[in-house]
Amino acid sequence: MSFGFDVQATDGRARAGVFRTPHGDVATPQFMPVGTLGSVKGLDPDDLSTLGATMILANAYHLHLRPSDTLVRTMGGLHRFMHWPHPILTDSGGFQVFSLEGLRTIDEDGVEFRSHIDGSARRFTPESVMQIERNLGADVIMQFDHVVPGQSALDVARDAMWRSIRWLERCRTAFTQLQDTDPDAPTPVQALFPIVQGGIHASLREESAAAIRGVGDWVGYGIGGLSVGEAKPDMYAMLDVTDAALPTDRPRYLMGVGFPEDLVEGVARGVDLFDCVAPTRMGRTGAFFTPDGRRNIRNARFRLAEGPLDPSCDCATCRRFSIAYVRHLFISEEILGLRLLSLHNVHFLVSLMRTARAAVLAGTFTGWSRDWLARYHSTSAAS
Repeated sequence: MSFGFDVQATDGRARAGVFRTPHGDVATPQFMPVGTLGSVKGLDPDDLSTLGATMILANAYHLHLRPSDTLVRTMGGLHRFMHWPHPILTDSGGFQVFSLEGLRTIDEDGVEFRSHIDGSARRFTPESVMQIERNLGADVIMQFDHVVPGQSALDVARDAMWRSIRWLERCRTAFTQLQDTDPDAPTPVQALFPIVQGGIHASLREESAAAIRGVGDWVGYGIGGLSVGEAKPDMYAMLDVTDAALPTDRPRYLMGVGFPEDLVEGVARGVDLFDCVAPTRMGRTGAFFTPDGRRNIRNARFRLAEGPLDPSCDCATCRRFSIAYVRHLFISEEILGLRLLSLHNVHFLVSLMRTARAAVLAGTFTGWSRDWLARYHSTSAAS
């Protein structure tokens, strides 16, 4: 089989595993840097390989609009196009489409929307999204789902959840047909992940997981509709529910979540894969992660600081440059400053998951995570 998942150790509900894909193995838990348009902003593939990333994410919505999924396919698929030989996951674009408030219309068949680039009319259906993701050629592709704000009322969340289930059935049919009839795709064998929805309503999360398992047997599962406006305790509570409702022998992917504390809390609740634009987006605004909380490079106290961003970090930024120099670059609006902060932040999250994995393998995750979170939260306000 091209895909598989082996759980090597557990500590409580935290797991250390290996997710096997056509483009290589992914040691879990793992943070996936986000390359929305086929590029992790400010970083090249060599940077990502050096810091230890083994799987990245790209977005079907954005790549469909520019340069187009058909162009990517003509160029040999996303792996070849962006020169990344390791595993890739593509989001279906559901979140992006449904965030286009005022620019999209939803019906049972799909979503009609206008491009944020040129205003042209477009339409996504479960079937068309499966073709787009087939053309891009990622290893793991996500179903097209109906996303609503995390704090949505029960009836709104229920309607979106059941529409997502109905669209999943259509995605599965189209996906299976493409696997059989399109053997020349950039990645001939792909894995389709369903997405558990239900907002912050435990009963809906349980219904969603049960319905998804009823549709078919899946290589892995996505957990969506979180970190979209709800309180963190609500998000953690939904992860508790989802952990109990999903099979333990398949990887779980928590979509769009990437702050350090959320990664540790997610691993403690059985999550294996994470992604988020936060590390590069924050790097471009001057924020950076440390074990003692988030910091802001603009702070005047860093003007003459000779040490690195984080003395415990071995990323290329921290090994070579003083925090005073990085601050100078950022204040001077030198592009290198944004790049160095982004590199550090991505490295921090990838390294954090590597450390969490080692703790699970050693049977020390419960104590390690408790101590790590206590230290991080003690001074977590940006300063």
